[in-house]
Amino acid sequence: MTRKEIALLIILSLINFTNIMDFMIMMPLQEFLEKSFEISPKQFGFLVSAYAFSAFAASMTASFFVDLFDRKKTLLIAFSGLITGTLACGLSTSYPMLVAARIIAGLFGGLISAQVLSIAGDTFAYEKRGRAMGFLTSGFSLAAIAGVPIGLFIATKTNWQVPLIGIGILGILLLPVAYFIIPVMKWHLVSQNENIPTERNIFALYQSVWKSRNQQLALLMMLTLVFSHFALIPFIAPYLTKNTGFLLEKLPLMYFFGGVLSLFTSPLFGKMADKYGKHKIFSGLLILSVVPILLLTNLTRVPDYQILTVTTLFFIFGGGRFVPAQALITSVVPPNLRGGFMNLNSSLQQLGLGLAAFMGGIIISKDITGELLHYDVIGYISIFICLVCLLVMRKVRMVG
Repeated sequence: MTRKEIALLIILSLINFTNIMDFMIMMPLQEFLEKSFEISPKQFGFLVSAYAFSAFAASMTASFFVDLFDRKKTLLIAFSGLITGTLACGLSTSYPMLVAARIIAGLFGGLISAQVLSIAGDTFAYEKRGRAMGFLTSGFSLAAIAGVPIGLFIATKTNWQVPLIGIGILGILLLPVAYFIIPVMKWHLVSQNENIPTERNIFALYQSVWKSRNQQLALLMMLTLVFSHFALIPFIAPYLTKNTGFLLEKLPLMYFFGGVLSLFTSPLFGKMADKYGKHKIFSGLLILSVVPILLLTNLTRVPDYQILTVTTLFFIFGGGRFVPAQALITSVVPPNLRGGFMNLNSSLQQLGLGLAAFMGGIIISKDITGELLHYDVIGYISIFICLVCLLVMRKVRMVG
């Protein structure tokens, strides 16, 4: 990779980091939010799904016209909106205000991941795209290693609002840097055969998806993958602290160990996907992820090292699945439709995330001691959907 490509990946990863932090930090803050606003697990599940459903609506709407504009400009506008929503979350003084702020954050946050993937897809050839996606996934690892543990520590020492305000300030600092590093991305607006603008048909994407079974299967693959993954995520922290005796103060260790190893394994999975094939590596990671899912959702009061071993495996294989999946999903449409397709993909992912969180809020309940009930049921559902994803993925093909 050239220096410009590396610089581009770094700033895209940092934008991804900020976006992921905005979403991830809400999960371990459940205890703080329940005490501060006196809300139930069901209301917390609604708080998570409110973000997801607003991101779904925004991404679905953007899929009609996002390919008509410079990708850089779209990304910077979306990032500015996310910063505004995150700061609003940190300044919320009531549960309704927080829900409204999460909706604002979701409206813009849902657009960011799609634009980041579109820019990477336009910049890197298919043969190098696995490595690029592995690098971008480091944003998640960095959030787990440093972001969430530091955010939890700050929340413990101050209050839950300070970490969110800190994320907003970080976004403000990154915005001008991104403006100067990310190049103008208008190549998709020009015909690949002639140096003339492409036809501006806002329905072109949906006409393409309607006619292509391959694109439909690719969207279904990502929808099932996200549903399987995020059915578990919102309730990991409260399950560990309530059911296994894992102390709240030790939660940063879960994110730290999982993030550190993912920081090394994600790029490795990307290189392996480029070398051995996206389908083969994706299949292996999907199957391996079933083991930590099954163990995690059936944990009892065991030593801390066993808990951290299981959660770290979940970080490695559960999160690692997304590296070859993202490399594959960016390769099923031509460049002039990639931005809209990735927004459509993002909208369906957010829909899956919202449905998963909402489903979890309905299935999960508490007994009189405060322990969570039926988390194992969530695990079995996640494994079943994971196997459905495996069957669908095998039929997805790259297009030239």
